[in-house]
Amino acid sequence: MTTPVETTETELAREWRLEVNIGTAELPDWQLCPGVREFQPSAEPNIEDSSDYDSDGWAGNTKTAQAWELAVTIRRKANKTSKVYNDVHEAIRLASDAYGEANLVHLRWMNRNGLPEAYEGKAIPTWAPAGGEYSALGEVEITFTGDGPRTAIENPLVVTP
Repeated sequence: MTTPVETTETELAREWRLEVNIGTAELPDWQLCPGVREFQPSAEPNIEDSSDYDSDGWAGNTKTAQAWELAVTIRRKANKTSKVYNDVHEAIRLASDAYGEANLVHLRWMNRNGLPEAYEGKAIPTWAPAGGEYSALGEVEITFTGDGPRTAIENPLVVTP
C-alpha cells in the first residue's frame, strides 16, 4: 500500500473574499463586495516597554492593545441602464459620509477556497476615488479602520461533505 504524498501550494493574493452585511444585526444579509482588486488586511499590536531592573538587562515587552485595518481597492460597478451603483459599494460610500452607528460597516472576510482563515468585525470606512488618466478604469481605495475586535469566525465557505 502506498502512502499518499502531501502536496502544498503557495496561496495567491486573491485568496480573500470580502462580504458586507447590508441587512441588520438581527437579520444579516451578507453580500459579496464585487470588483476587489487589492486586499491587504493588518492587525497591529500595541507593544509597550515593560523592562525593569529584575531582568538582568534584558528588555521586556507587553502587548497592551490591538488594532485592525483592511486596505481595499475596488473597481466600482454600476448599472448604466437603471443609473444605480452596486448596493454594497453604495452602502460603503454612504457609511463613509455618516457619523455614529451609521458610519460603521459590518464586514467579514474569508479564504475564498474554504481554508479556515476567516474574520468578522465592524469598521469605519474612508472612501477615496483613485481618479486617473482618460483610459483608466474607475477604482476606489477604501480603508476600513476596525472599531472593536476583529473576531475569528468559522469560514462560511467551508463545504461539509
